[in-house]
Amino acid sequence: MATTRSAHTVWEGSLMEGAGTVTFDSSGIGQQPVSWPSRAEEANGKTSPEELIAAAHSSCFSMALSHGLAGAGTPPTKLVTSADVTFQPGTGITGIHLTVEGEVPGVDEAAFVAAAENAKANCPVSQALTGTTITLSAKLA
Repeated sequence: MATTRSAHTVWEGSLMEGAGTVTFDSSGIGQQPVSWPSRAEEANGKTSPEELIAAAHSSCFSMALSHGLAGAGTPPTKLVTSADVTFQPGTGITGIHLTVEGEVPGVDEAAFVAAAENAKANCPVSQALTGTTITLSAKLA
């Protein structure tokens, strides 16, 4: 069964002087302020589209890697994944770097890296972002 998740943003003003609020409708987890300076300069307590992409990608990748490892008979004890989304004003998103460290009993480093590469290629968020260069660093804890 397909699912749809929703969020909405209310923006007021011009790009440079304006600001907005993104609301997480599906989960109800609240609202977060957004602005151009928080996107192109320092976050200053506000989120950005790139941070939201990083959150989506790190969680999707973790789920895909966990599923792949469990399917191979070696479920992880713990995965810690970060996603760094680089934004260049005037150019756009120039890359995403995933970093994962895992505790996976019965798996060697090579098998873990191979499983992580597979998850990177096949998680739905990676697939949605195929126009962006995605790199990966993976290691066992």
